[in-house]
Amino acid sequence: MYVMGIDAGTQSIKVLVYDEGKRNKVAFSQKSLDLISKNDGTREQKASWWIDALTACFDEIGREVLSKVKVLAISGQQHGFVPVAEDKSVLSNVKLWCDTSTVKECDEISNSFGGEERLIKEVGNPIMPGYTASKILYLKKHNEESFNKMRYVLLPHDYLNYYLTGIAVMEKGDASGTGLMTIKDGTWNIELCNIISPSLIDKLPKIVNPGIIGCVKDEIAERFGFNNDTLVATGGGDNMMAAIGTGCVEDGSLTISLGTSGTMFASSILPIIDDKNRLAAFRSSHNTYLPLLCTMNCTVASESVRKLFNLSAQDFDKLASQAPIGAEGLVFLPFLNGERVPNLPFGEGVLGGMNVMNIKSENIARSVLEGVSYEFLLGLEAFKEKGFEAKVITLTGGGANSSFWRQMLCDMLSCSVRVTKEKEAAAFGAILQALWLIGDKDLSEVVNEHLVFDETKACSPNLDNSELYQKVYKKWKSYTDSLTNQFKQA
Repeated sequence: MYVMGIDAGTQSIKVLVYDEGKRNKVAFSQKSLDLISKNDGTREQKASWWIDALTACFDEIGREVLSKVKVLAISGQQHGFVPVAEDKSVLSNVKLWCDTSTVKECDEISNSFGGEERLIKEVGNPIMPGYTASKILYLKKHNEESFNKMRYVLLPHDYLNYYLTGIAVMEKGDASGTGLMTIKDGTWNIELCNIISPSLIDKLPKIVNPGIIGCVKDEIAERFGFNNDTLVATGGGDNMMAAIGTGCVEDGSLTISLGTSGTMFASSILPIIDDKNRLAAFRSSHNTYLPLLCTMNCTVASESVRKLFNLSAQDFDKLASQAPIGAEGLVFLPFLNGERVPNLPFGEGVLGGMNVMNIKSENIARSVLEGVSYEFLLGLEAFKEKGFEAKVITLTGGGANSSFWRQMLCDMLSCSVRVTKEKEAAAFGAILQALWLIGDKDLSEVVNEHLVFDETKACSPNLDNSELYQKVYKKWKSYTDSLTNQFKQA
């Protein structure tokens, strides 16, 4: 039986086809996406670009393979806002998770609800610039005609589900990242919705549990070669699918994703509400909770500096490895896209601690990787404060390919690290979710049957290095705290 996982990310659309019986990859296709960026923090895409890329992937894979796909599921970048009209057209560009142009709308919603403290207590999360809620208010304020025409508020993966099936629903994992769902009971918060507009609740799709949405539409089946009974599962946000695709489905499991943004998340039976606003209180897409730290800057920081030096990824790692822990005093704050944790939407990248002795390319390279990694140490502290102890950390994303970075994180976090053999964690997680939903086994059984770890990339921590990193972390944290007020100025 063939199963398909689609990963609709910020940089590309990926389609992976997996043979469940032989447990191997049958086909893979990837198409790049453009990004609309502006100095005011705008980060947008056109939904039509996703359809064009998905079409190209399907055509490349071919009708013969697609005709054998029994079920598919979609992983999508979280928080994006796709306003869909009654005639199924998309009414504006899609504001993405990394868009920080809606800070004023966040404050407006938060203040109207009674402030951040009440939001965290009653809803589970504050209203953050990355979340969907402020993007909806932004559309209403700046394009009221389109807001009034809107029939559905959809997230990126919901929109692709809608394109394939004609059915508009939203599952709890991705819905929890809108800022509009009460985390503990999994329902839309009417008071919050009314702050944006009394009509909003009628534009939000039904929230569903993980399951099968339906089958691909006849015209989709005919166009690409799917069977009319090809099933479409709920899928979920990219972090929710990556959780499944890295085996983060039971208590004690923790995953770090080293992508354009960085995320650290765990599967938890109980909700974890962080009153210090470091961990987002999300739901998973497998009927648990998924407390999550999200940083806006991960490989985007390392790639930016790597390109400045005109180095390959391997040469950049080699350069960084030539510097000692702490980079001889250099401190890098990686807030190139603003930042979510700490909440600094107007944050900027800073290279500090410079003197005539330590301005070396190897120190700069190392300080960048350390600066990005200290945000995960901040996240691990938050998890520990909430009583969560990681047994092992699974790394995924492009940054996990770096042996130097893997060992740095292992030492810094004082925890064993492992890496899955399948690099496409989100797409493979969608495949595993789909297999679980059409079968009769527990998800953990499905994961254990199909997920394989690369033993050659496993790391154990050097505790002496861990102590050194803790000292440097205090300096990094001091820089961040000292510049917070400066960063909060638009």
